[in-house]
Amino acid sequence: MIASDIDRFAETAIAMNATANEAYVDVILRDFLDDLPATEPRYDVILVGDLFYEQATAARALTFLERHAEAGASVLIGDPGRSYLPKDRLSQIAEYRIPVTRELEDQEIKRTAVWTIQI
Repeated sequence: MIASDIDRFAETAIAMNATANEAYVDVILRDFLDDLPATEPRYDVILVGDLFYEQATAARALTFLERHAEAGASVLIGDPGRSYLPKDRLSQIAEYRIPVTRELEDQEIKRTAVWTIQI
């Protein structure tokens, strides 16, 4: 499994999560969003978590994910309803109600969903 992030702090978090889940994960610290897929999908599954928080990043992410989905990769996006989530280009496949602390959020239950790319 490969995990990627541009934040060096994420490397530690990913490693801790992998250890807790007894999984092996290669961590790559770089921005993949401008990479073009080969004619065959490079990845079988792409999991995205909370990436649609900023307009420019959201546009780049959508382009990346659509290219890979068209090449055959399965794309799953977890998002708590960020402003730049392109719902018109996605299909919601699950919704969750997550208890959160009032110190971090403005409500006790946060709704979040899992989406996939419409091809």
